[in-house]
Amino acid sequence: MRAQARRENGPGGLVARLTAMSPTTPLPQQAAPSGRRELPEAPFLAAARGERPARTPVWFMRQAGRSLPEYRALREGVPMLDACFDPEMLAEITLQPVRRHGVDAAILFSDIVVPLKAAGVDIDIVPGTGPVVASPVRDLAAVRALPELAADQVSQVAEGVELLVERLGETPLIGFAGAPFTLASYLIEGGPSRNHEHTKALMHSSPEVWHELAGRLADIALTFLRAQLDAGVDAIQLFDSWAGALSERDYREFVLPHSTKVLDGVAAYGVPRIHFGVGTGELLGAMRDAGADVVGVDWRIPLDEAVRRLGGKASGKIAVQGNLDPALLHASWPVLEAEVRRIVEEGKAADGHIFNLGHGVLPGVDPDVLTRVVGLVHEL
Repeated sequence: MRAQARRENGPGGLVARLTAMSPTTPLPQQAAPSGRRELPEAPFLAAARGERPARTPVWFMRQAGRSLPEYRALREGVPMLDACFDPEMLAEITLQPVRRHGVDAAILFSDIVVPLKAAGVDIDIVPGTGPVVASPVRDLAAVRALPELAADQVSQVAEGVELLVERLGETPLIGFAGAPFTLASYLIEGGPSRNHEHTKALMHSSPEVWHELAGRLADIALTFLRAQLDAGVDAIQLFDSWAGALSERDYREFVLPHSTKVLDGVAAYGVPRIHFGVGTGELLGAMRDAGADVVGVDWRIPLDEAVRRLGGKASGKIAVQGNLDPALLHASWPVLEAEVRRIVEEGKAADGHIFNLGHGVLPGVDPDVLTRVVGLVHEL
């Protein structure tokens, strides 16, 4: 396997030291089976199928990252994108929160701009800012100059997935990609944007340019996801982080066809497909229509209301993910406990509920608080 060669040549010294220093017992090791793993007892996968496992599964977006001291030690002096392309390092970072918190799923350590970087787009992640594009894409010539992505350009990511499949035991692994709208927004704006003014202007004034760009980005996202799935991930999440900036009408016209292309393009793998965005309370039904098996919900609406907006149980199995406000991880334990209990109760309106945050873990969160939340969710 590609992963075997990488294990022998990768930065094993530092990884081994950090594994030995792990705050909990190291994960079991097992040989990678032939074909996709069978994990019939995994609560995360059961809930994603719209079932009620023995306990409510929980994982956290951005669970691997700046909140963990072992992550900061490993990443010291290593640029973000370099870490994303190092199989041994990305595997170790992905494993850290599973060891520490006992979450029910791991999510691949990566970034939504990784496939753009791999394809040859001049993009970087600037600390304190986020993804920054050297030359914004705002006309047809720039769109057609974008490179395509080949699977071998993300082979290091696939190698990292192979390592994780070997090391995770019975814990499922989630792969992910950025959705076409969110990727397009970074390319058009040149970086993070509060109002997405250039993106919206291009959508409406040059719809043919927009659709060609979004179609190309759907192909890139699909290639990236298929590489992860071929390497063994057990579920995928499509992040449309900034789709909440759109009206439902604009979403259905300009975004849904391209997100559908991505989600339909991985349907044959038979793994759960999660779709998530921030501020998307008015878009939940449309996001499900794009092909999601599980719809991620941010903290702005209760989960039982999200289920109602998704059509209720009369429309078939409904699975939701969410939706604790990440800021409340800084609150006192009685306040946080009450919120966790409320969310678990509201999640019972769905056929399946995966407990998560309404967005990602903030950098200053005490890791022990996350571990305590996991324990509480598992008890309820």
